[in-house]
Amino acid sequence: MTWIRRSGLLAVVTAGALTLGASAADAATGTVNTSGTALSVRSGAGTGYGTVGSVADGAGVTISCQTRGTTVTGTYGTSGVWDKITSPVGYVSDAYVYTGSDGTVAPPCVQTLTDDYPYKADSSSQADPWNFYKRECVSFAAWRVRQRLGVDLTNAYRGVHWGNAINWDNAALAAGVRVDHTAKVGAVAQWNTGTYGHVAYVARVNGDGTILLEEYNYLSAHNYDTRTVSASSVGNFLHF
Repeated sequence: MTWIRRSGLLAVVTAGALTLGASAADAATGTVNTSGTALSVRSGAGTGYGTVGSVADGAGVTISCQTRGTTVTGTYGTSGVWDKITSPVGYVSDAYVYTGSDGTVAPPCVQTLTDDYPYKADSSSQADPWNFYKRECVSFAAWRVRQRLGVDLTNAYRGVHWGNAINWDNAALAAGVRVDHTAKVGAVAQWNTGTYGHVAYVARVNGDGTILLEEYNYLSAHNYDTRTVSASSVGNFLHF
């Protein structure tokens, strides 16, 4: 994506890291399905963490947030997504939890606003490990989804070519990813304007109808910024 500046939007740029808290209102529910055995609840998002309890097969759980952790193969396939549950407080592999969705259902556990993108000093003519050009909006959005949600988004996710940001809504629909006009923390905001379109990561949803975005290659060519915009100004929201 080339750098495109759009007018009429309020920009907010952060100088350091800012941590945002997940809202209890965004919590989701699920049902443990292990085919009989109790599911271990761990102190962190991975099989290497100690157990802090267990949840019986068939029990309901409240998921306060989701994050990336050890890849586990379970009842619902192979997944790197871990669910933080409220009782007992800890993490369980999403591969054993029925949530009614193929994607994430709760906000990301990590919501720090910071430019921790690992390729910010690299050339934008180089491809990142998931086959987007580094320091483009698509590379940062894909990386943020991978890092925060545990979804292995690549340029060939679910057998679909994602390409430029302007194609992401069509690619998402083809890949079975929900596309709508409802803002949610962890979603990708997508626009079809300009030659290449634009995508950004939704870091916060405010009560006044605005959202806080994290992105690359928007206010400054191939660099990081944050800004607050009206949710209604976004073309689509993609929910991984």
